Amino acid sequence: MSELHDLTALEQLERMRRREISPLELAEHYLARIARLDPGLGAFAAVTSEGARTRAVDVVRLSPALPIWGLPFADKDLVARAGVPTRYGSRAFLDNVPEESDELARWLDASGGVSLGKTSAPEFGFPSYTEPLAGPIARNPYDTALGAGGSSGGAAVAVAAGLLPFAPGSDGGGSVRIPAAATGLVGLKPSRGRVPALGGFTSLAGLVTAGPLARTVGDAALLLDALAGDGSPLWSTVAPDAREGPFLGFAVRGEGRFSIGVSRDSPWATAYDLQIAPEAEEALQIALTHLDAMGHGIEELAFDPEPGYAAAFRTVWQAGAANIPVEGEQLDLVEPLTRWLVEVGRSISARELGAALTWLAGFERRFIARAARVDAVLTPAMALTPRPIGWYDADDGERNFAQQVLYTPFTSMVNVSGLPAIVLPVHVTADGLPMAVQLIGRPGREDVLLAIGAQVERRLHWERRHPPAWTS
Repeated sequence: MSELHDLTALEQLERMRRREISPLELAEHYLARIARLDPGLGAFAAVTSEGARTRAVDVVRLSPALPIWGLPFADKDLVARAGVPTRYGSRAFLDNVPEESDELARWLDASGGVSLGKTSAPEFGFPSYTEPLAGPIARNPYDTALGAGGSSGGAAVAVAAGLLPFAPGSDGGGSVRIPAAATGLVGLKPSRGRVPALGGFTSLAGLVTAGPLARTVGDAALLLDALAGDGSPLWSTVAPDAREGPFLGFAVRGEGRFSIGVSRDSPWATAYDLQIAPEAEEALQIALTHLDAMGHGIEELAFDPEPGYAAAFRTVWQAGAANIPVEGEQLDLVEPLTRWLVEVGRSISARELGAALTWLAGFERRFIARAARVDAVLTPAMALTPRPIGWYDADDGERNFAQQVLYTPFTSMVNVSGLPAIVLPVHVTADGLPMAVQLIGRPGREDVLLAIGAQVERRLHWERRHPPAWTS
């Protein structure tokens, strides 16, 4: 007999709406799993058991028609929630308890969700792995000697191990898609402006947006509907020919035949010696085989080399770190990578930053124009298999940055261009590790990505794959 966490988030929601289970029963189920399993996984930076129980009782008074009514989730530790420790993964904020919630937390509450606490994140969300000195290391539930990626690493571990039905993350350079790929989940980065609500620190160049991590495409669409609110983006991200309706509908129907361009090109390639691991290529070939069998048009799509990308992106990334609110003794408490980012960022002149922003704006136009030839662009999700814990150099910022690029060369270009992208866990290696592919869509066309993802999911049924902790 299946347990509650064996159900999809959508199935759990339907059971609550039919009054077969209550929001409190569901919250208690997940709280018990967190207490039993999380000490060996590091998904949670904080668990708010009593607050969750109170909220689960109170949410019954709200309309069951709310997008995620009664469903448990957890805030990423970069998102402030009033009265809950919010440490941003940093020793400099160990005692920080905000008096007000960030907009993103309030938005999810208004959508009917029940927060169970905070998921682990790296310091201020800058690294693409989750091994903070101030909190738990997010361990990959498929092999706890490996990392879960970042910066939404704790969120990914929680969902992959069945500690949450789904979870919100944030993505400024791949921070939803990277951990989704590492832990066998669906991870979706929405179009720029699709999710109006903000949480944590804002970013330069509009790189960061919130997005869902889930076990199924349908569950990702369900949470995206909650994140997108009333469907009014910050600016137009709906193509003129886009159909109306919630994103969940596109994931449930999974209809359409589309043109898909295949690319292994990365704008980082002119600055770093990128290598695509055999396992990543195997995942790409699996996806291509199924997409072709379903009747989608497949073509190779080449992007021109971009020798200015690495310098421009690094400048903007470092300048963004300059705004981290750490001074004096607080700066002494941050990790070496963060200190390197902050100090270099604060030395960048306005002229240098302006030049970098201008260059990236040009890249955005070139990338969108090239990708517009097709409905979606297929790339590897990651270039390598999930990285071992401790693999990243903790003391040398330059080397650390390079290591992150080698693992994740296909993600940041999507943030720069503002396009939507979805990671699909299409493959399991001989060692039992998840490997994924990435689909990049046209501006505002999350519906197309969800439809394609649903079609692939029906053939591969990755929702049936679970890490060892699942049945514990």
